[in-house]
Amino acid sequence: MISITPRITLDDSEIDERFIRSPGPGGQKVNKTESGVQLRFDARHSRALSNAVFARLKTLAGRRMTADGVIVISATSFRTQERNRQDALARLVELIRKAAVAPKSRRATKPTKGSVKRRLASKKHRSEVKKGRGRATLDH
Repeated sequence: MISITPRITLDDSEIDERFIRSPGPGGQKVNKTESGVQLRFDARHSRALSNAVFARLKTLAGRRMTADGVIVISATSFRTQERNRQDALARLVELIRKAAVAPKSRRATKPTKGSVKRRLASKKHRSEVKKGRGRATLDH
């Protein structure tokens, strides 16, 4: 069991790990070892996530979520398979934690009388400045 929040825990069977070859330079060993990890988590069919959490997760995940609702995280930063597994899992947990936090609703407020007065005075001043930019007239 993977604990994400006090209310959300994921079963180990919900996470699928595939090992891939890490891209980039590295010599002879990199061409024959699969130290990279591709972690897959089916968020759409997970019982641990509510619809609201899934909707926020979909927005946060962006391109990392497929059309089927599967989150794919690739980790190839480290040289060992175990460190890459930990990194991918930590990134998934952090993503779900962020999605679990409901956004605060905005409370509408009125501007203060003083701020309205200052804004109107500023507009009046700009208007006077622009009025003074007209063509010069010849007064004889």
